[in-house]
Amino acid sequence: MTEQLRLMAVHAHPDDESSKGAATMAKYVSEGVDVLVVTCTGGERGSILNPKLQGDAYIEEHIHEVRAKEMAEAREILGVKQEWLGFVDSGLPEGDPLPPLPEGCFALQDVEEAAGRLVKLIRSFRPQVITTYDENGGYPHPDHIMTHKITMVAFDAAGDPERYPEAGEPWQPLKLYYNQGFNRPRTLALHEAMLERGLESPYGEWLKHWEEFQRPERTLTTFVPCADFFEIRDKALIAHATQIDPDGGWFKVPLEVQKEVWPTEEYELAKSLVDTSLPEDDLFAGIREN
Repeated sequence: MTEQLRLMAVHAHPDDESSKGAATMAKYVSEGVDVLVVTCTGGERGSILNPKLQGDAYIEEHIHEVRAKEMAEAREILGVKQEWLGFVDSGLPEGDPLPPLPEGCFALQDVEEAAGRLVKLIRSFRPQVITTYDENGGYPHPDHIMTHKITMVAFDAAGDPERYPEAGEPWQPLKLYYNQGFNRPRTLALHEAMLERGLESPYGEWLKHWEEFQRPERTLTTFVPCADFFEIRDKALIAHATQIDPDGGWFKVPLEVQKEVWPTEEYELAKSLVDTSLPEDDLFAGIREN
């Protein structure tokens, strides 16, 4: 295929792009693929998760601007382009019963209407491949689930000239993937590798919760080798300083262990309009060859 390869990654908040598929994106950028991150919300209702920055009055008052600046830094580190869809963060409701979602937030938008913004970006960027979250959002944050919903609508609608005629010339993406980097086989492999080396694993509690919640196993179809880009992934993640503690659990497994034990990022092929053989090691399998 002589045409420029283009990958679109649709995420809910700034920082999601750096914790899900970041090494894959950096790898493809290094190969000359055009990569666009679409961020659905500004992360306005996100908590300050880095204990070193909690209680900072300026950050609390200007969280939207701070997170936008963090996103700009992460974008530069990864070498990707990035667009905001412009929706407002829904927050993560907590309590029993759960409180209602805030009026006007992303998760309360009409799905068909909200998908129109994404259709416009798909038609202008013209990606062959799109990545997003599964129907559970990867984890059940209302914005992640809404991101899944609008991406599914937009994937099908972007190539249909009768839908969203105001959104530009039709373009049909060829493959849609769900990010599945937080999968049990990877977590278990890294957990056991740490114990074998006499190191403390950060995954013991995770694995217990997996059993408690009886989270269904997803089908991992695609394993992208990207260990050479784990450092870039971590650097991009640390750029989201309000969300990530550089001394926290994200970074407890040494990079050399990760590279040796689990050198890939994983995806679930959800839709394909081209022939491909599973398992794959390339999001563009079946496209490059055409």
